[in-house]
Amino acid sequence: MKPIDHFYADQQEPLKSCLWALKGIIENYHLQLEARWYYRLPCFMYQNQIFCYLWVDRKTQFPYIAIGKGVQLDHPDLIQGNRTFTKLLFIDPNKDIPIEKIHNIFDRAMTLYDTD
Repeated sequence: MKPIDHFYADQQEPLKSCLWALKGIIENYHLQLEARWYYRLPCFMYQNQIFCYLWVDRKTQFPYIAIGKGVQLDHPDLIQGNRTFTKLLFIDPNKDIPIEKIHNIFDRAMTLYDTD
């Protein structure tokens, strides 16, 4: 099994199902997004750049999508904290995944890559 697959398989429920679903949502968003194990993270690359990655917050145990170039985005649900590159979108694994919100943020993020 590849390291990227271990990341998903090694999680406990409901986190495991939520992460697998997020992976599918991200991969289905754009045909050119490529899932890759990069910097020991499950990343999704676009034009050989990190578009986003998935991770789990240690304190809350909530998964989040870290949006590459996210610091350039203004969206009320994105959290920057002390990050200089990404902003985070936290997902509650016990609720329905906000697909429309994810797509809206991704639409905004995609414009940052298409202008490079």
